[in-house]
Amino acid sequence: MKAVVRDSYGSIDVLRVEDVPVPAPGAGQVRVKVAATSVNLSDWECLRGSPAYARIGGLRVPASRILGSDIAGVVDSVGEGVSRFKSGDEVYGDNLALKGGFAQYALAPESVLALKPEQLTFAEASVLPQSGAIALQGTRWAAAGRRVLINGAGGGSGCLALQLAKRSGAHVTGVDNAAKLDFMTSMGADEVIDYRLEDFTRTAQPYDLILDLVARRSVFGVRRALAPGGTYRAVGGSAPTLLRLLTAGWAVGRLTGRSIGVLAVHEGPAHFEPIAALCVAGDVRITIDRTYALEEVPAALADVGEGRTLGKVVVRLS
Repeated sequence: MKAVVRDSYGSIDVLRVEDVPVPAPGAGQVRVKVAATSVNLSDWECLRGSPAYARIGGLRVPASRILGSDIAGVVDSVGEGVSRFKSGDEVYGDNLALKGGFAQYALAPESVLALKPEQLTFAEASVLPQSGAIALQGTRWAAAGRRVLINGAGGGSGCLALQLAKRSGAHVTGVDNAAKLDFMTSMGADEVIDYRLEDFTRTAQPYDLILDLVARRSVFGVRRALAPGGTYRAVGGSAPTLLRLLTAGWAVGRLTGRSIGVLAVHEGPAHFEPIAALCVAGDVRITIDRTYALEEVPAALADVGEGRTLGKVVVRLS
């Protein structure tokens, strides 16, 4: 089968298309003929091996030669003990542990997959598992009358979170680069901020919830931007930033009546199927900025890693 592989951490230059053996499913595993794989920031981080947590399981050499976790496709074969799926089933899921989505076939544990809704294309379904889970869990504090800020609202998780926060009745501010301001407004943002021109932590009207998908601010800046009783959750960011949030952030929050920390994202169908149902019902919009062929995976990763995409980008394999 064709696959985009790498043998070391680094830039997109370490990637190449190669013929590799079709993997055989082990016990509890499903082999999926991949139709589409969406690109996440986590793929970019695992490519570069930075932040440090991206090297978990492979400090010097990547644990997975083939990146790509958010897959959608057709079950091709199942391993011993698999009972929920059979050959021919259309499935999707976040295969974060094994990855392998930038290839014609991928192995995934049965537990990470769900049946694809008939109303969604493979490309649309591939957008949701990781980004949807982050968006759902990161906006659970949003409610009518609350002020919510989403930093990185023009990206894959951000544009879903923005829509979910608006559905709750909150007043939502989206933060991203200038090229994404109109897009965030079209997604329902009440206010938009170009982070290059304005520091959202220096606001005259603090926020009840901040979902930070690009965590770079200081703990004291975060505290300043939060209203008393407010909640700040970061997803991703450098290891030192996340460590400060888990230590100093927790202490500062507790002393000042705020909750500051890192979002512990739960994985699996129970955490992304609810947003898929909202998409099927037309209550949440899936945005695919661009699609790429398998051999264009390096360009897709660079676009996501360098913040050039509106919503998600998808690699199509069929």
